[in-house]
Amino acid sequence: MSQFNIIDHNIQIAGFDAEINNLTELMDLIKIISAGNQCEGCVIQLLKSDGIAGEKHVLQAISQALMAFNRNNNMAQDLGLEICVRASAQRQISRALKILGIKEGKIGICAVAVDCDENIMYELGKILGEKNNKMLNANVDVLKKLYNISDEEIKSAGNVERVLIERTALLNLEI
Repeated sequence: MSQFNIIDHNIQIAGFDAEINNLTELMDLIKIISAGNQCEGCVIQLLKSDGIAGEKHVLQAISQALMAFNRNNNMAQDLGLEICVRASAQRQISRALKILGIKEGKIGICAVAVDCDENIMYELGKILGEKNNKMLNANVDVLKKLYNISDEEIKSAGNVERVLIERTALLNLEI
């Protein structure tokens, strides 16, 4: 698990190797954990890790989402969903969810917690399973297909994580 402070918000990021049997039940448990958290305004967002190019990619999306809410320029009504939209570099929520939305079955998860207490990842681990930050490592082949990234684009940016950071930043210009 990693912790950061972005725009006066406490951010925690962790990877999980999960087995989701009932998505509705999982989302209900996430709401309970979030509501029962000691910190007011705790936001938890679960992202499919296949669509994540690394921790910096997620941090860029979180930063952009927080700034969008500060400027009243957000696309989603919910900060967690805004993080998903920004990380996917999509303007449409439905497209973002196709790329980063979690599903039932065995799945790598990138868990993001904003303004939650330090025990939140432990609590998430109770329902998601083993913490595995390798889930946050970029799988270049999967990301190239998922985001339609060319070898030339990767070469120009330096690596696939930078490509997605750039796309996330460019999303602000399109909005």
